[in-house]
Amino acid sequence: MCVLYKKVTTCKSKVLSVILQYYFNKYNFKMFKKVKNRIPAFNVNMGGIILKQALPTNNVEQVDPFLLLHHAKFSYKNHAPAIQQGLGPHPHRGFTPVTFVIDGEVHHRDSRGNNQIAKKGEVQWMHSGAGIIHSERPSQNLVEQNGSQEIIQLWINSPSDKKMNAPEYQYISEDNIPVFLSEDKQFRNKLIAGELNGIQGKIKTESELLILWGKADSAAKQTLNIDKKFNSMIYLIKGELNIGAYGKIKNKDLIIFDNNAEGIQFSTESNAEFLVLCGVPINEKVVQQGPFVMNSTTEIMEAMRDYQLGKMGVLVEEELI
Repeated sequence: MCVLYKKVTTCKSKVLSVILQYYFNKYNFKMFKKVKNRIPAFNVNMGGIILKQALPTNNVEQVDPFLLLHHAKFSYKNHAPAIQQGLGPHPHRGFTPVTFVIDGEVHHRDSRGNNQIAKKGEVQWMHSGAGIIHSERPSQNLVEQNGSQEIIQLWINSPSDKKMNAPEYQYISEDNIPVFLSEDKQFRNKLIAGELNGIQGKIKTESELLILWGKADSAAKQTLNIDKKFNSMIYLIKGELNIGAYGKIKNKDLIIFDNNAEGIQFSTESNAEFLVLCGVPINEKVVQQGPFVMNSTTEIMEAMRDYQLGKMGVLVEEELI
């Protein structure tokens, strides 16, 4: 197949090229995206909190529109209430922080009055817009059990014309997330955002995205059709994957694809859990300072001022949901 494709794209004879392209299309040969970068997640210290970071790196600042990917595990003890543990109130503006709950429970509260516990297998999706303050604590139930929490946080940039929209928090329980199976029915894919195979995700997004959360508990193989307009990545949460002609990747690897074709093919010999992250590039200047992501330094200064003036609201946390 690859040999045939090479002949199609490099053949000097226009006639032969047309003939080869005819058979290429007739028999539906599919070309797959090539791996451009492989980034093993590395340890970072975020104010005393040690976690894994796959994006950004010194060499890859962003994969437009994706700005950051953190993978963290936390353990909690019942020596103090849940409201005194975890990540306390902090602001955001200009982008969408998304939290995937791999294990445990995350209790979200924000200055817009949202108060929700997301459990294992669920997602918290918050467009920070013009500004919001939120906290991310363990649930009281998790603390009482001396439990642990594993999360992935993904930061997605917002287009300039959406950055100052009203903030919006979205939560969908796991039993309401659309799901589809791979051809061999061994990969179970939750469609978090976007559209694929005639299925539409329920999350409202600020730009065009396609985000899947997949898992297999045994040997499995899958091919996905991802349009060339998307920047595409796979982050391997657990297990191992074989990526097309590239080969095996390990857990906590981030794979970034070229936009040279429309197919992504991967398999596992035993088990795997992963995120497929695809987004149409926004192609705008990004200026980031801590929890604010804007298009200019002036806008960053305005965000800091507005936060200090209380324009992003006030979060008063309560003991119980």
